[in-house]
Amino acid sequence: MSVRELVILGTAAQVPTRERNHNGYFLRWDNEGILFDPGEGTQRQMTYADISASSISRIALTHFHGDHCLGIPGVVQRLSLDKTPHRVHAYFPASGECFWNAMTHASLFQNVVDIEKHPITEPGVLYENDKIRLICAPLVHRTECYGYRLEELSTRSICMDRLSVYGISGPDVGRLKKQGYLDTPKGRIELSDVSVERQGQSFAHVMDTRPCDNARMLARNVDILLCEATYCESEAKQAHEYMHLTARQAAEIARDSHVGKLVLTHFSQRYLTLNTLLQEAREVFPNTQLAHDCQHIPFPKRKRGMGE
Repeated sequence: MSVRELVILGTAAQVPTRERNHNGYFLRWDNEGILFDPGEGTQRQMTYADISASSISRIALTHFHGDHCLGIPGVVQRLSLDKTPHRVHAYFPASGECFWNAMTHASLFQNVVDIEKHPITEPGVLYENDKIRLICAPLVHRTECYGYRLEELSTRSICMDRLSVYGISGPDVGRLKKQGYLDTPKGRIELSDVSVERQGQSFAHVMDTRPCDNARMLARNVDILLCEATYCESEAKQAHEYMHLTARQAAEIARDSHVGKLVLTHFSQRYLTLNTLLQEAREVFPNTQLAHDCQHIPFPKRKRGMGE
């Protein structure tokens, strides 16, 4: 049975607090496990959240500020300690490859894990198979920074009542699905004649940026947008200076991009409570929630196509 959920490993920005660990997010998507921006302490947070190292199939870093990457040494060594049997793919801005190399060799350990590096030099598709596509696009931060989007490719769902109209049944249904058409006594029947498109689910990871077109592009129509909300509106000037988002700006991205659900994270240590950030965001985009450490957020059920 497939499971799709977003697991929050940490929600703190530059400085962790007593209640909030550094950044860290795990996207469980069927057979894939993508670890985003593992900050310091991620390995321990994975234990609290019941995430095994061997469930990681991909690692994706937005940039190389410490709160988004200092968990790499522990995670990589844990992957090796657990003798993770599969190859792990790692994505990160190419300009920071020297930091990646340093962190993955930060101390002595028996390195038996197979990690394939994919330094990012341009936006576009990072990985694609017949089910999913992982893409990236540059954001606007003080260093090279990329946001990510995982999207499930659309499929077609067969309408049984339409099949009966054309007298298609049994093995012919499989042939129709495989080749996209079927020649019958009533003429050639296209797959589109007896099916409806079923839109896939999607997720966007947007961290450390000013408001920008690429943030909205990555977030367009996603089921869940995980977005930084470092500051309240009272610190909007500081957010602009340090190239971050306020909670309200994150909500404006969600609203403009027709997001299903907005999850706010990456909170400044100055805020002991986060009620103001949530309130400011919900004034713009009501379906907003705060991320909490070790929280599991399930994806909504996949939408059914018209006619199913």
